[in-house]
Amino acid sequence: MSKLPISLLGVPMQAGTKVKGCLMGPDAYRCAGLAETLRDLGYEVVDRGNVAPKASRTVTHSNPSIHALPQVAGWIEGLQTASYEIVRAGEMPVFMGGDHALAAGTVPGVARAMSEEETPLFVLWLDAHPDLNDLDTTDSGNLHGTPMAYLTGQPGFEGFFPALQVEVPPENVCMMGLRSVDPSEREVLRDGSFIVHDMRSLDENGVVTPLRAFLEKVEGVGGRIYVSLDVDFLDPSIAPAVGTTVPGGATFREAHLIMEMLCDSGLVCALDLVELNPYLDERGRTARLMVDLAASMMGRTVLDRPTRITA
Repeated sequence: MSKLPISLLGVPMQAGTKVKGCLMGPDAYRCAGLAETLRDLGYEVVDRGNVAPKASRTVTHSNPSIHALPQVAGWIEGLQTASYEIVRAGEMPVFMGGDHALAAGTVPGVARAMSEEETPLFVLWLDAHPDLNDLDTTDSGNLHGTPMAYLTGQPGFEGFFPALQVEVPPENVCMMGLRSVDPSEREVLRDGSFIVHDMRSLDENGVVTPLRAFLEKVEGVGGRIYVSLDVDFLDPSIAPAVGTTVPGGATFREAHLIMEMLCDSGLVCALDLVELNPYLDERGRTARLMVDLAASMMGRTVLDRPTRITA
């Protein structure tokens, strides 16, 4: 992993979900020592505080289940600007969330910055859910279930969310760990544009083979990877601090192996740490685990791995 300066940006956002507590996520990461951990790995780290949403505008939708649409749209607009500016300044952003609706702002902002460098952006989506609902298909009305649909240019967001300047092509998205998919999301995934490895696939094949194939694809075209890590990617037995627990998630070692392989690749340009709800945590264990996973992605190892020398 390159030693670009790291910008930490808190996103105290919980408008995308009805479960309260995610707004405390950024401070939980600070208390768990995220900045100090990354500095110990040799990085220059600046905590830029918390981002603020743009002012909400009056906007309503015909789907009566949707809630907090103006607030979420304001967060997305603010985050698109903030993420773009961090990358253009030559820094690596780490976004401390906050619910996963924040990715509708962070990913497009980074995609815009990468497009100006003519660098293809890929997304590794580590999540129990694909978050592929649009404003018409969401039954829960929780907009943290929509960011992937929006950032890949699916229809249904025009006039409600900010207009996208740069979309991420679905074929540039790799989803790992899926185990809770709505019928409408299943329809979107059926055409095969997205790279999808649900938990059955990971159970059968492990994480190394599918992740290695994705990394080779990105490297082959000179791309970079945006990693969006949701707490519910992990099994609730090791990461209880999330309002959308789904049994059967990634194990401690599977998650760390993914992060270690990402570090080895040197391809990561941005990171989301999302859906941490400290109100649901057990003495900070989930926050500490997420910090440890970030550290693995940024180069922390148990032992140095010497280059193998062959005769």
